Amino acid sequence: MNSRPAPFDELDRKIINALMANSRTSFAEIGSAVGLSSTAVKRRVDRLRETGVITAFTATVEPSALGWLTEAYVEVYCEGAAPPRRLAEVVRNHPEITAAMTVTGGADALLHVRARDVEHFEGVLERIRAEPFVRKTISVMVLSHLIPESPEAGATHPAPE
Repeated sequence: MNSRPAPFDELDRKIINALMANSRTSFAEIGSAVGLSSTAVKRRVDRLRETGVITAFTATVEPSALGWLTEAYVEVYCEGAAPPRRLAEVVRNHPEITAAMTVTGGADALLHVRARDVEHFEGVLERIRAEPFVRKTISVMVLSHLIPESPEAGATHPAPE
């Protein structure tokens, strides 16, 4: 994929907004809203996918329906400079980690964790802390979502067995 974003115009932006609101919206419905035929919308969506502007179509599910009843953000502090590549390898081994990023500030990384319950979360935290380069973690439990329609409020990963 290119390192710079592909150019797109105002019609593309409207199509993207419609798909972000509901990825199941038909090309005909989008076309009607933006003033294009369904064929023209499909061509634009195909181009947006090919150029990497649209990366996926996904379903957002109520996390509790999947058994995710506990949610937290975990700051990870590493010994020395743990390369992002190594951190990425570690987080891929934990299906409970639904998002992970390197960050500025005191912490080296921030993890979004979903678990069945507090006991399950504690086990995940113990596995993260067992990594040889992890110096400490600080966890913040989520009590409620103030913007319930945000992607962070929904689940995009199935619950682990």
